[in-house]
Amino acid sequence: MNSDAPTTPRKPFFSPEEIERYARHLVLGEIGGPGQQKLKKASMLVVGAGGLGAPALLYLAAAGVGRLVVIDDDVVSLSNLQRQVVHTTEMVGRLKTESAEAFVAALNPHVDFQGVAGRLSAENALDLVGTVDVVIDGSDNFSTRYLVSDACALARKPLVTAALGRFDATVTTIRAHESGPDGAPNPTYRCLFPEPPPAGLVPSCAEAGILGAVAGVAGTLVALEAIRVVVGFGEGLVGRLLMIDTLSMRFETLSYGWDPDNPLTGTAPTITDLSGHRR
Repeated sequence: MNSDAPTTPRKPFFSPEEIERYARHLVLGEIGGPGQQKLKKASMLVVGAGGLGAPALLYLAAAGVGRLVVIDDDVVSLSNLQRQVVHTTEMVGRLKTESAEAFVAALNPHVDFQGVAGRLSAENALDLVGTVDVVIDGSDNFSTRYLVSDACALARKPLVTAALGRFDATVTTIRAHESGPDGAPNPTYRCLFPEPPPAGLVPSCAEAGILGAVAGVAGTLVALEAIRVVVGFGEGLVGRLLMIDTLSMRFETLSYGWDPDNPLTGTAPTITDLSGHRR
């Protein structure tokens, strides 16, 4: 081998602009250069660009997640702007996916954004989930939550899911395709909530109202959990439900485990595809 042969200079992983942009991550021992590289290589699916998805998108884009896929079929309304912080007044009437794309591009041009203007369904869920590393469920209804969680379990993808109330919120991370430190399977969403509540029991946001900043708190925590899944630092919310009550300013966690009777990953599973979600 000729040692004098010319070599192709190795292209830096980060541009000088990116190094400055992510400087506060790069000096964190728990993230540093390797963790930031993982974020740049990572892809995430965000289901819903609303109260939870909007603040999550803001911090995921700022953190430098390489590819963000967002599915939402709604348009921006004036009443959204009190809490859905990636949308602006001039975007009222536009698709939320278009609005979110414009915001992400303005915040961080290094992020690849893919908007899907539609609803998550049994027909498209596995295809969308299968193309990403992490899924974030910011939906506002139980049928979609069960669909997302079932799809993630079947596709063996980690899921960060949350729900909002008037002054409260819950957040948890689900890695149902993996086992815990004790060797038992990690729990699924169906281990935590075996059945959805009766129709009409939980009022919608439009009916009950919501404090806008609550969505920001929960959505930011969702982004934190998704970043943690990629980088791998600290103790996450697998098997733990974080419950946030902003009226009393209390943060509590409820531990939950794998249910061998759950129909998705139990000892005798009956859910092997998404056909039960087809309407």
